[in-house]
Amino acid sequence: MTSRPARKRFGQNFLHDANVIGHIVASIDPQPGDHLVEIGPGRGALTKPLSQLCNKLDVIEIDRDLAADLEQQDWARRITIHRADALRFDFAQLIDSAEQGADAGSAMRLTGNLPYNISTPLLFHILDHYHLFSDIHVMLQKEVVQRMAAGPGSRTYGRLSVALAARCHVESLFTIKSGAFQPAPKVESAFACLSPLAVPLVQPEEWPVFDEILRCAFGQRRKQLGNALQPVMDSAAIAAAGVDPKQRAEQLTVHDFVSLTRIARR
Repeated sequence: MTSRPARKRFGQNFLHDANVIGHIVASIDPQPGDHLVEIGPGRGALTKPLSQLCNKLDVIEIDRDLAADLEQQDWARRITIHRADALRFDFAQLIDSAEQGADAGSAMRLTGNLPYNISTPLLFHILDHYHLFSDIHVMLQKEVVQRMAAGPGSRTYGRLSVALAARCHVESLFTIKSGAFQPAPKVESAFACLSPLAVPLVQPEEWPVFDEILRCAFGQRRKQLGNALQPVMDSAAIAAAGVDPKQRAEQLTVHDFVSLTRIARR
């Protein structure tokens, strides 16, 4: 495949280390009946082996030149390429009629080497569609994965940590040295697995309020909750949820935020 130069505006760092590629594919463990979705296939380092192991593979690529290069590969006949921005992509359009009728949600599985320059907003976009996937395997900047898996009291604990914990189990699987990519990023990467909870802590009708509480609480994380949450609820309502209004956001568990959400919606 043509070795097109990486484009900074797309945050491109192409994976090329065969051992790392093998480790990632083994962690995903694609099965013959799987429907996989890959964000940012790039030069196809993961796309090729995944396409040979699963039943169906949709890939989302914003770079039209890379998408055109992929189309020229013999093995690409096994994949469907979507020239689109993953930040605005509606993953529901990929579900076929058989999957819509399946039990326990969709059979789709999501993976990707997420562009580091848009990793957080892209993760929130994926969260809006998380219920469509049986699991989500993503490669990200190591520090972002640490934030994803962080717990209360940690310096890295924040809005993303809580938003994920309410919907998924997050596991950091392994780290990846910068030399595995071309060009080599200035940071280490990590590969993580998100497994949607069988019963999410927040129901669909509660998500808007839950997410607004997180935005307010962590948007002014140095403030006490009684002040930070004023746009959503007052101190009396916070106390009614069993939370001390003098606490700060990083001290609360995901269950505390769920309690705040249910009081705020009354």
